[in-house]
Amino acid sequence: MSNAKSLRRTKIRHTIRRKISGTSQKPRLAIFRSNTDIYAQLIDDSTGVTIAASSSKDKDIKAQSGNKSEKSKLVGAAIARKAGELKVTEVVFDRGGYLYHGRVKAVAEGAREGGLQF
Repeated sequence: MSNAKSLRRTKIRHTIRRKISGTSQKPRLAIFRSNTDIYAQLIDDSTGVTIAASSSKDKDIKAQSGNKSEKSKLVGAAIARKAGELKVTEVVFDRGGYLYHGRVKAVAEGAREGGLQF
């Protein structure tokens, strides 16, 4: 990744983080996208604790066949399932400086289908 590209994403990320933060009732759904995998975390920013996490490296998701976008949708469904077990229904979506497109959008759609509201 070029330096200009990573700087741009970092600036966007900081702008987003200035505007939003998660609480224990309404945690932040943070997304990190690498070239091969995607990670999602529910974060309570008031205490600085990760409540739940899911990624495309999880055994049940890794075993599934399909492209990266399809696996991203499964990650969204998995994080929604974990949130449901913790009785969390509403989250604040943090796209992490990535465009709301492709794999990031797939995670959001999977989470919405799983019952999360944002």
